[in-house]
Amino acid sequence: MAEREIVKKYSNGELTVVWKPKLCIHSAICVNMLPNVYNPKEKPWIKAENASTAELKTQISKCPSGALSYEMDEENIQENMETTSQMQIQVSPNGPLLVQGNLSVTLADGSIEEKKRTTAFCRCGGSANKPYCDGTHSKNDFKD
Repeated sequence: MAEREIVKKYSNGELTVVWKPKLCIHSAICVNMLPNVYNPKEKPWIKAENASTAELKTQISKCPSGALSYEMDEENIQENMETTSQMQIQVSPNGPLLVQGNLSVTLADGSIEEKKRTTAFCRCGGSANKPYCDGTHSKNDFKD
C-alpha cells in the first residue's frame, strides 16, 4: 500500500500556502525570511495572514526543497513559480545541490518526475528520499 502524502494548506484570503512536510529539508529559509508567518513552535506553524501575498510569493520562491508552494485562491490553480526556462544550479555549502528551473528527473525505477521550481538533490548520500535531499546532511555532519 502506497504511503499517503500529507499536504497542509494555509490561506491569507488571496493566496494559499501549500506545505508538503515530506519534502522539507529544514533549511529554515522560510523561518528566517518571514518569522511572523513561519513559527515551528506554534500550531498552526504557518500563519499566512501575517504577510502580504507578494511577501509570501517571494519567500516561497526561495524554498530549496519544494516543500512550500502556493495556489492563488481566486483561481485555485497552482501558479508556475518559474517564468524563465533558464536552469540554474547551485551547490549549497555542506548541503544539497539546488537545481532551479523546469526539469525531468528519471528515477532509478525508470519513472519520470517533472519539477518546475527549485529541486534539492542529495550530495551526502544519506537521504532516505534519494535522489532528493531530506535534510540528513545536517544529522550526519556532511562537509563539502
